[in-house]
Amino acid sequence: MKKLINGPDNVVRESLLGMARAFPDRIRVNLDPDFIVRTDAPRPGKVGVISGGGSGHEPMHGGFVGPGMLDAACPGAVFTSPTPDQMAAAAQAVNGGAGVLQIVKNYTGDIMNFEIAAELSRAEGIEVESVTIDDDVAVTDSLYTAGRRGVGTTVLAEKICGAAAEEGQSLAQVAELCRKVNGWGRSMGVALTSCTVPSVGYPTFTLGPNEMEIGIGIHGEPGRERMGMRPADEIVELIAGSVIRDLPFRAGDRVIAMVNGMGGTPLVELFIVYRKLAELCDANGIVIVRNLVGNYITSLEMAGCSITLLKVDDELVRLWDRPVNTPALRW
Repeated sequence: MKKLINGPDNVVRESLLGMARAFPDRIRVNLDPDFIVRTDAPRPGKVGVISGGGSGHEPMHGGFVGPGMLDAACPGAVFTSPTPDQMAAAAQAVNGGAGVLQIVKNYTGDIMNFEIAAELSRAEGIEVESVTIDDDVAVTDSLYTAGRRGVGTTVLAEKICGAAAEEGQSLAQVAELCRKVNGWGRSMGVALTSCTVPSVGYPTFTLGPNEMEIGIGIHGEPGRERMGMRPADEIVELIAGSVIRDLPFRAGDRVIAMVNGMGGTPLVELFIVYRKLAELCDANGIVIVRNLVGNYITSLEMAGCSITLLKVDDELVRLWDRPVNTPALRW
């Protein structure tokens, strides 16, 4: 294992301290319990939007804290859910009196701990809504979930819901918007290599030199099928075809398209993937109105990518275009 770390036990804390030093204008970091919060929180009268999950998926979630997106994010240990006291403390830190929305990826530990955190927050008089993201079309149940996994649509939901909260929409409105985004978003990924959790010290799984895993999860959970390597265009056809058929997306639909790197794939390859995805959307009459290409929800140093399509209407596009100023996403 070769990693730029000082020791497995210090990875998350030292990373948080580095983020705090790099972006003091946008975020501050609380330790014990760990959470990242926007510098101007709490905002009176504003719905607080929080999320969280295991570390190792950066920039999600901490890189998306700031004006126009998340108010706070809770990082667990690598590939491990954050604890309820982290989320409850984050809710307190962002509570401006209008309630708090929890955006939760569908993983068993996340669901359980966010539910406990919501109960703790409600006991403190904070109104809380939780919305689960379960957009992965690859498998119905997996090592970490009952039902579909929550993946790329989480990033899009955090941006759109963060924009709605920023302009003063109510907790009920922001939560319903989040459910709409989840219902209209679909994702699927592929792994070309495994990754190594620092505290473990060896790869999470093994892929042969000419193998890939179609439908991989962001923690290295098995996907639909392991097969021999194919050219990029064939891989995109496999993944995007499954995504398009699942909603299903139809001719005339407008979408936000995200080609997401898993941490170890260079941009030159991600743009090759996006090129083919755009061609497939054209062939199906699907109009890409906005896009993201890059590393947004990663799996440490795993090579591979995921594709997310989110069907949008005028309101979703308007909220997507609203200003955002976070460490990892800003315009």
